[in-house]
Order: sequence, then structure tokens, then C-alpha cells
Amino acid sequence: MTRRATLAGISAGLLLLGCSVGAPTKSESGPEPATVSAASTDATATAEAVGLLRAGTAFVNQTSYRSDVDIASQITSLSRTDNVHKRMDAKTSAPDGDIEIRMIDDDVYLKSDLFRGIGDGWMLLDPARVPSDFALSFAPGKNDSGGSGRLIDAIVTARAEGLRISGTVDATRIVPGNGISFRPGPDGVFPDSARRHAFRASLDTEGRLVSFLMPQAGGLPNASLRYSDFGATVTVARPPQAIAAPDALYPQLGLGEGN
Repeated sequence: MTRRATLAGISAGLLLLGCSVGAPTKSESGPEPATVSAASTDATATAEAVGLLRAGTAFVNQTSYRSDVDIASQITSLSRTDNVHKRMDAKTSAPDGDIEIRMIDDDVYLKSDLFRGIGDGWMLLDPARVPSDFALSFAPGKNDSGGSGRLIDAIVTARAEGLRISGTVDATRIVPGNGISFRPGPDGVFPDSARRHAFRASLDTEGRLVSFLMPQAGGLPNASLRYSDFGATVTVARPPQAIAAPDALYPQLGLGEGN
């Protein structure tokens, strides 16, 4: 995975998988068309399961939590977030370097050894100069450091059995953002199997989403998202001697191809 690819995968302070997912596979003939009755049953089961998953992420706006993301054991992130009290502390590690983010009220601090021509000390970002695809916010809908909403949006089929939910996702529909994300191969093509990639998720006894796993298959690496530590105190200290982020930093933020 190249340094350029890693930089192109930074969003909301968390690194996304910037390496290719492998060569496309040959298309396989699909199953025989399902009956209208079976299709209706599957659609109902999927809607019910997706509803459980969406309800299972309501805690994001209600309490503090920890999120852990692991992609191919190459990129890992750990975030502690309290949207109610506007506090977040996140660190992502990748082969090319680390990035740390601290958020306190409306202030966003960043520290990383990934950027060209930038020191490795703490910097205070100017929100007005941050690209929209890197923007950090405690606003509802933009404050899930695990990025579960993007995964749920990509679900194709799903079925719930108690507290466990399994099915398939269209990995090509997982838009860039916090947590798990994939990129096509060098030719810009995803493997055919990426459109129906297996997943399994778990809820705790209170209905909260605690894991969303995508096993390695069809050219895509193993990826996992886990939530824990609900209600734990999140203490974030302002970094000492933080400086205003230099002009050279802002063009390197975001997901543009020029990064």
C-alpha cells in the first residue's frame, strides 16, 4: 500500500483502506429467479433486520462509546466518542504512519507523521479551511466514529436470528467515510463478488450494535467494526503547545485524487 494511497484515504480523522482489492473475477450465472412470494419474504426479512441495525446505532447520539476498526490487520483505529458532551479522542495506525485526532467542543486538533512538509506536532485546524469530506462534527448524522451507517446503507439482503444478523452487502456502495471502506483495483474495477459480500453483525441485550464483520473473500480483505464501553467517561485534554495548522496541510486533507 503506497503512501499516496494512504493519504487519499483519510476522512474524518480515520484512515480508510487505500490499497486495491484485487483483480476482478469472472461473472457467475445467478440463481434461478425467485418466486414473487419468496422475493417478498426476503424483502420483509431484510427490512426488519435493517431496522434492528439502525435502531441499534441510536446510542451514537445518546451516550459515549468506543469504536474499533480493523482492516486486514493493516489499518486499525480506536476512537472514544461522547457526542453529548462534545468530546472525541481517536488514533489510527497504518503501515505508513499514524494519525491522531482530538475534538473538544468546536476545536479540532490533529497530529500525524503522514503529511508532506508538515511537522509531527499537534496542530489546531481552522474549520473554515477543512475540505467538506474531511469535516469533523458532533452534529447528528455526522458523529459516528465507527461509520456503521455507511455499512447499513450498503446492505442487499439480511436476516435476523435473535441478536445476530447476517446477510450480504454491496461493497461498491460503501461510500468513503469513517471506518471501513474499500477501493477498486488498479483498473478501477471491483470483483463481481463485491456486490454480494457476506457480513454478520451482533446486538447486545439492550439492542445496541456491538459488531459488524466482513470476512475476507473474493478479493476483499477481512474488515471489522466493534462498539463497546457505552456510557464510559471520555476525557480529552487539549494538547500542550499546539500550533495553528500551516497552509500546506489543508490541500492534503480529504479524499481527492490530488492528495
